[in-house]
Amino acid sequence: MLSRVANSVYWMTRYIERAENIARFISVNLNLTLDFPSEVSRQWQPIIMATGDYELFEKKYGNDYSAQNVIHFLALDQEYSNSIISSLRAARENARSVREIISSEMWEQVNRFYIELKDSTKTDFASRNPHKFFKIITMRGHMFTGLLYSTMSHGEAFQFALTGLLLERADKTSRILDVKYFMLLPQAGEVNTPYDSIQWAAVLKSASALEMYRKRFHRIIPKQVCDFLIFDSAFPRSIRYCLKKAEKSLHNISGASVGTVSNKAEKSLGRLCADLDYSDIDEIITIGMHEYLDALQIKINTVGKNIHDAFFKTIPY
Repeated sequence: MLSRVANSVYWMTRYIERAENIARFISVNLNLTLDFPSEVSRQWQPIIMATGDYELFEKKYGNDYSAQNVIHFLALDQEYSNSIISSLRAARENARSVREIISSEMWEQVNRFYIELKDSTKTDFASRNPHKFFKIITMRGHMFTGLLYSTMSHGEAFQFALTGLLLERADKTSRILDVKYFMLLPQAGEVNTPYDSIQWAAVLKSASALEMYRKRFHRIIPKQVCDFLIFDSAFPRSIRYCLKKAEKSLHNISGASVGTVSNKAEKSLGRLCADLDYSDIDEIITIGMHEYLDALQIKINTVGKNIHDAFFKTIPY
């Protein structure tokens, strides 16, 4: 497969997943502000901090982390490369360049997805009905992923697409946890209060994990929430599940047998998966949840760079 094609399908799914996850963050936060209207200013800054792009935000808005500014920056700012509209524009351009590889249904979905979002900015739909706006974006992301699985041949191009989607999802799950554990609730006196429980439920909702978590554990206990979102081997948005499946996809691409590696991308991802296999939540809490998640995000970024070096060398990173 040409490096250009592999690169395009890989980034197409990463950008779609990125847009969907940002919509999740905002949608759940909107619901939290209904539960705690007095805490509005405190709810929005952590979302920007989780993106790592707070310096860009503050250049435009200063320290005004209002809902309106944060939503516009993350969803509709065409100058911000990781906003929803910028991510969908990039996904559409990547999809357009590989229309002969992906299914027509996938192209139609991503094209419609971007055009409808662009049109909605003209009608100010996001401000008038933000709950519905972000729900639509989330469902559009689900539809695209469903079309990926059900209408595209599961060959090499599909494996690149799946790898991109899974790495992006693992990264965003780690950021959801980091927001809650490190930034959102610094006051020790609020731990194990109703306020704390509602926010942990919001973390689970951000990953569409609340129902599956309750079926297994019933009560919301912070340590179990972290364990579920990091280590669960069956839940499709847990960090471990995503990275193990991404590792399998890389092996399918390279043809390397299980237990062997043929490039740095497989080696770095295999090491990361092994760390997850032989770690547990108690060990992470001892290390420090924020420190662990911060290091994990750096490792996921390293895997992404190694994938680029191994398969997309002719294309600028």
